[in-house]
Amino acid sequence: MGRLAVSGASGKTGWRVVQEALRRGWAVRALVRPDSELPEGLEGAEVVRLELGDGPALRAALDGVDALVIATGARPSIDLTGPLRVDALLVRAQAEACQAAGVRRLVLVSSLCSGRLLHPLNLFGLILLWKGLGERWLAGSGLDWTVIRPGGLKESEENLEAQGIRFSGPDQQESDSIPRRLVARVTLDALGDPAAIGRIIEITSGEAVPRQELSSWLQAS
Repeated sequence: MGRLAVSGASGKTGWRVVQEALRRGWAVRALVRPDSELPEGLEGAEVVRLELGDGPALRAALDGVDALVIATGARPSIDLTGPLRVDALLVRAQAEACQAAGVRRLVLVSSLCSGRLLHPLNLFGLILLWKGLGERWLAGSGLDWTVIRPGGLKESEENLEAQGIRFSGPDQQESDSIPRRLVARVTLDALGDPAAIGRIIEITSGEAVPRQELSSWLQAS
C-alpha cells in the first residue's frame, strides 16, 4: 500500500481513518498536536507530535509519505478565529508542505454545506465559509486532491453494514448524517481510486439508501 500520513489523528474521525488504513495494509504516520491525548485505536501507527503551523516540522513529518489525509477540524471554542486557522490556513499549510515534500495525493475531510453563507453553523466563527476557502486553496494547489464532505457525524458503530451511502457531487445534499466509521472508509476508498482525483464528494447514509460502492458511483457520475 505505502505510507499514509493522517493529520488530526487524535480526533474522532481521524483515529478511525488511522484504524481503517492499518487494516487495509497502510503504514500510517499519525500526526497529532503536542498536547493531544491519544485515543485507543492508534496502536500500530507511528505517532508524530507537532504543530501543523510549523512548516519545517510538518515537511519533515511528511518525508517518505505517499499520501496525506487531512482530518483536522476546528473545535467549539470561545475563540472564533479557530475555524479560520484550522479549516483554512492550516489546510493551505498542509497543501504547501505536501508540495515541498513531494507528496502528490491528498484527501481532505470537510463538511456538507462547505462554503455556504446562510447556515446556522456559521454562527461558530463562519466555519463553513472558512472550510470552503480551505477547499478552494486545495483545489488550486496543483496536487492530486479529493474533498470528502460528510453530513452530520455520528459516533455510533452499530448496524454499519446495513447502511447504504448516498454519494453526490458538490452542493447537492443539504442535511442528513453518517457514522464517522463510514466516513473513514469512504475517505480511504477515495484515496485509492484515481477517478476521485479532483472531485468534491458529498456523503450521507441510511438504512433506506441503496447500497453502492464509491467506485461505481464515480464511474457513473
